[in-house]
This record gives sequence, C-alpha cells and structure tokens, in this order.
Amino acid sequence: MSTAETVSVIVVVALILLAIGNIVFSVLAERNNPPIGTFTECEGVRLHYLDRGDPAAPCVVLFHGNGSMIQDFMISGLVDLLARRNRVLCFDRPGFGYSQRPRSRIWTATAQAALFVKALNQLGVRNPVVLGHSWGTLVAIALGVRNDYPIRGLVLASGYYFPTWRWDVWMMSGPAIPVLGDLVRYTIGPILSWAILPMAFRKLFAPRSVPRDFKTRFPASLTLRPKQLRAAAEESAFLIPTAAKFQSHYPSIQCPVHIFHGAGDQIIEPEQARYLHRALPASVLHLVEGAGHMVTYADGAAIAHAVSGLTAVTRP
Repeated sequence: MSTAETVSVIVVVALILLAIGNIVFSVLAERNNPPIGTFTECEGVRLHYLDRGDPAAPCVVLFHGNGSMIQDFMISGLVDLLARRNRVLCFDRPGFGYSQRPRSRIWTATAQAALFVKALNQLGVRNPVVLGHSWGTLVAIALGVRNDYPIRGLVLASGYYFPTWRWDVWMMSGPAIPVLGDLVRYTIGPILSWAILPMAFRKLFAPRSVPRDFKTRFPASLTLRPKQLRAAAEESAFLIPTAAKFQSHYPSIQCPVHIFHGAGDQIIEPEQARYLHRALPASVLHLVEGAGHMVTYADGAAIAHAVSGLTAVTRP
C-alpha cells in the first residue's frame, strides 16, 4: 500500500469514528435532556411545545431564535412572567430542540408560519400575541403579514429586519450545503461548535455576563447534535434573503407592534430596530440600555408589560 493510500485509509477511518462518536453523543445528549413539553403532529411534522398558564386566558405564542429552543425562554423567566396572566405556548421551531425538520421542505420563515398557523388552529388558539426573539422575529412577522390568521399584536426582540452585508452569515451557513455539509456536521462540526460555544454565549449576552442559570440549565449539548446544526446553518443562509423579502411587506402589518432591542447588541445592530420603527410609525420602540442580544433576560418585566397591553386589544 502506497503512502497516499495509507493516508486515505486513515482519514476515512477517522471520519467514520468521528461520525459514530457524534451519533453516540447525540443519543446521550437527548437521554440527559429529555423533552420538557408536549408533542403535537401537524402536516406530518412532530412539534414539541410547552403549554403554561390559564387555558381560558389570552394566549401568547413564543418563537425562539436560531440555534436555541424552549429552554431559552424558560431560563430567562419570561414564560413564568407571562403565564401569570396568560396562556403561554412556547414552541421548539422545526429542527430545534425536539421538533422535526423534514428535509423534503425548505423551512423559510413563511413556511414555518404556515405550519404554526395550522398547529395553533389544531390547539384551538385564536388571536394570540406573538413574541419572537432573534430569528424567531421573522416567523412572528410572517404570521403578522398573513390575512388568514388574526393576531392581537407582535412583540419583536433582537430582530434582523433589513438586509446588510454580514460575512458571519455565510461562514455559518456551510453545514447546510448538501453532502459536504452533512459530512462536516457528522464529523468535525460538533467539535468546532463545542469549542466556540463559550465565546458565542459571551457575545450573545454582552455587555452583560452570561447568567449563572443559563450556564447550568441550558442544554447546550442538544445544540451540538448534527440535526440541529443543520437547522441552524439553514437559518443562517435564509437570514438575509428573508429580510430582503419582508422589508416591502412591513407597511401591511395592521396589528400593534412593540420592538425591543439591546442598545449593546453585538449580534444584530440596534439600527435594525430603529429602521423597523420608522417603517412602522405606530410601533413602540424599546431600546434597552446595557443589554445585548439576549434582551429577554435583561428586561423581561418590560416585555411582559408590553404583552399585557396587547392582550387587552380586541381583534375580530
């Protein structure tokens, strides 16, 4: 066997061992962090969600950001705050946590909104307030521009609304590439992601420190599973095109809108919130000083207060 052949065999064996190791790691991650909510099936997609509060009260629907899951809103305390006066439905969006993301569909924000409309109808939910954080704001907006599902209002936190040049988006989209991306996700992808996770968390919460509760309770190992890495990479690739598509539709949003953004956000510039506020003159802008991208942790009380105002809005 030549040197080149020997090296090739070693590389193939190493990749196989890495793939097996990552599959085992995923199984252990799910065993150590079982589902905390309930499941419903809609259009062949199994969705994991949390249902808290008074079933007869006005409903608030929560959509998390890219790479995250239900636990994010739980740890921030937002679910408990909102559940005091409302029914709270918090979904794992497709591909995150324990919700499925079939590869037979392209899971744009519009496609996700269409799925959630059907899921909410199945659950008997009408006229909710919809709260989205980060990438979840795009799903919330996609619901807001529909004319077949009335909502009381939108609460948008740390969102990206207008296209800009972002090199980081293209860097993070690699694992979504068919075949090559699959190879990366099942071999070195989880290892690289694990290595940069602490730095990523610090940047998410900066200028504040990462909360102790988040460090101890957030199931970071679930974010390193190959299937969740694929979902995160796809949504990175969709970010700029989705903002470009939606910007012309903002004036069609008829419901009340509250816009929250951390003034020190290092992930998405606060100007995005200002620009959206200008596009929606009737909206209310909340720029939170000393807060970063995880504004839901910095000022949950103000967000809950905004939701309370919206739940009083009567929609047909």
